Amino acid sequence: METETLPAAEKEALLGLLDDPSPTVRRALLARFSSHGAAAATLLQEVARSSNRVLARHASWFIDELKLTDPVSEFRAFIRSLNYELETGALLLARTVTPQLDIAECRAEIDEMAARCRELISEPSSNREKCRVMNRVLFHEWGFRGNVEQYTDPLNSFIDKVLTRRKGIPISLSVLYLLVGERLGLPLEPVGLPGHFVVGCYADESPFFIDPFDQGLFRDAEEVFALLRSNHIAPKPSDLAPTTVREVLCRSCRNLANHYSAASDLARAQIFSEFADEFEATHERYLQS
Repeated sequence: METETLPAAEKEALLGLLDDPSPTVRRALLARFSSHGAAAATLLQEVARSSNRVLARHASWFIDELKLTDPVSEFRAFIRSLNYELETGALLLARTVTPQLDIAECRAEIDEMAARCRELISEPSSNREKCRVMNRVLFHEWGFRGNVEQYTDPLNSFIDKVLTRRKGIPISLSVLYLLVGERLGLPLEPVGLPGHFVVGCYADESPFFIDPFDQGLFRDAEEVFALLRSNHIAPKPSDLAPTTVREVLCRSCRNLANHYSAASDLARAQIFSEFADEFEATHERYLQS
């Protein structure tokens, strides 16, 4: 489901009355906004973040009265908290464009995938064998795949859209893989390669890497280096190191800023660019404290 919006004519009418001081008009607007639910919340939050300070102040009043949340502010608070957890961060990031996102429903679907994996795993099994089962469930039974046709579509980056559309880009598919693996107790880590993203397992004698964008293809370290060389990147041993949750989410925001910019949605490009900058500034303040 795409973000809900109001018809243009009604949107214009509501905005025209937003700064009306009449108590009768305000009560009528509250009832109207309440009836529109998520679409009204989206509109009010956009106005509250706009450069029109008068309308922004009135929009904030309606948000408070209607007890509407502001997902953009919530994600900024998450960034500043330094309490980074991948699943929470991915869901909060998705809510910035889909305020009505059902977090419980998203988690339930990931739970269902993990439960199916448990049905198919025969113990004792190695980490690699369990990942093979995950590959079967995610890429064959559920049908997840890399969106090579529309790689720069911003929706590829949001976990709820990945679940709905069954496609994404390397980083979002890796996040999904990690969330399922976490439910199975697998020791998996995000690995942010230059120009690509994979999942790593370092618990075995030799580390191996899974490429969720390529149907869960397994690679060893040298094969990862070969992939980088094929993309004209000189590999370094540090490229194979695990990536922090902060870096995963910051990189997602940078991708979204670029992809929204390519789609000429400059307002959203600016928001995600600011999120990425906030991650960097918060980390810098933490290092200096």
